[in-house]
Amino acid sequence: MDAPLISVLLPVRDGAQTVERAVKSMLAQRDVRLELIAVDDGSTDDTAAVLERLALGDSRLRCVHQPPSGIVGALRRALSHATGDFVARMDADDESSEDRLGLSLAALDADPSLDGVGTGVEVTRSDRPPSPNLVAYAQWLSSLTSPDLVFRDRYVESPLCHPSVLLRRSAMERFGAWEDVPFPEDWELWLRWLEAGARLSVVPHVLHRWADHDRRLTRTDARYERARHVALKARYLAKRVEGVPLTIWGAGEVGLSLARALLEEGVRPQTFVELHPRKVGQRIHGARVIHADALGPPPAVGHLLAAVGAKGARADIRARLASLGWVEGTHFTAVA
Repeated sequence: MDAPLISVLLPVRDGAQTVERAVKSMLAQRDVRLELIAVDDGSTDDTAAVLERLALGDSRLRCVHQPPSGIVGALRRALSHATGDFVARMDADDESSEDRLGLSLAALDADPSLDGVGTGVEVTRSDRPPSPNLVAYAQWLSSLTSPDLVFRDRYVESPLCHPSVLLRRSAMERFGAWEDVPFPEDWELWLRWLEAGARLSVVPHVLHRWADHDRRLTRTDARYERARHVALKARYLAKRVEGVPLTIWGAGEVGLSLARALLEEGVRPQTFVELHPRKVGQRIHGARVIHADALGPPPAVGHLLAAVGAKGARADIRARLASLGWVEGTHFTAVA
């Protein structure tokens, strides 16, 4: 067998009911040379037996068994066994189109400046319709089909579907792999890479079926709670706005939670912007609240964070600031 070009990393714990489908969808990828490294992270069900049976039928599947160490430990263990020039992710309860890796590789070949891509995703659920919020998130994520869009919206939500990605091995060596942090490990990776100059995008095709269920880590692990998302954003945003006058557009739940997290990082906003008349004129954490109508051209020094979670608010704020001459990325950043 020719040396694999792509190493697919698949961590799994207690996935006996779904891992066969996930493995087969990877081994059915068209027009790519791959190896699939499945790390059984301390399963107590029949996961190990399922993997070993599948490996007997296809030498591209390599099984690693270890005591439970968590998703980051499993991913780093799988990466230590990887030999390909590209690293792909897969989850044990998901399923990919047979063209996922081929089209992702074509996107990277077409643009050597790209360090990695995700794909468009479809949310599925077997017992009931998937969460409308998760479906909306998948639609938003699938729309980030250029490096500029991914970079622009990197603080809104995690901009790539983790189990859909294909990354250059050279980029992983340059920017670092997954770290065991008290935040979502995938979003932390994207922010760390993007802030260091990496270029990421999304292939404009729905090529991955993302399983939603009550046992997902995003529903059961404290690292994926909303407060941890806000803390992660604040950690990286603090590095960007440190030492400059900071304005937060939004004195509701989203803006206030971000302000508190920034205070934990040593950054204090000077101004809040609001449309609600009863909030205007108040002080929050010592910062004055002004009406959006009081905004003029962008200041020579300073930055604004748009932190309003209401549907349609981000587009409205962008349009309003642009009409005043504010440039996104230079004068303001959307964070919700």
